[in-house]
Amino acid sequence: MGKRADGALELDVMRVLWAATAPLTPGDVREQLPHPLAYTSVATVLGRLQSKGLARRMDAGRAFGYEAAIDEAQWAVQRMTEVLSSTNDRAGVLAGFVGSLSAKEATALRALLGESSR
Repeated sequence: MGKRADGALELDVMRVLWAATAPLTPGDVREQLPHPLAYTSVATVLGRLQSKGLARRMDAGRAFGYEAAIDEAQWAVQRMTEVLSSTNDRAGVLAGFVGSLSAKEATALRALLGESSR
C-alpha cells in the first residue's frame, strides 16, 4: 500500500464511528475499515482520536469501546480551521475555496453570511 494523505487513516476510523449505532471496540473498527490494518494500529489511532477529543472511550468488557465525540460537520470545520491557521494568505485560501464552490453551495454560503451579519 502506498503512502496515504495526512489524516486519511483518522478519517477512515471516524467514518466507521459515525456510522455506528453503538460504541465499537478496536476489533470492530478494524473489521469495518476499507483496507487491512493491524489491530494495534487501529487501537493506536483510536487512542489518538480520544486524546484529541474527537472520540470518547468507555469500558466494553475486556476492551474499550469508542464512539465519535464530534459529528462529521464539526470534523470538517476543525480541518478547515487548521488549514486557514497554517497559511499567511488566509484571504487567498478563502477566495480559492469560494471559487471552487458549486452555484448551490455559493448560494448557501451567501445565505449563511447574510444571517450572520444581521
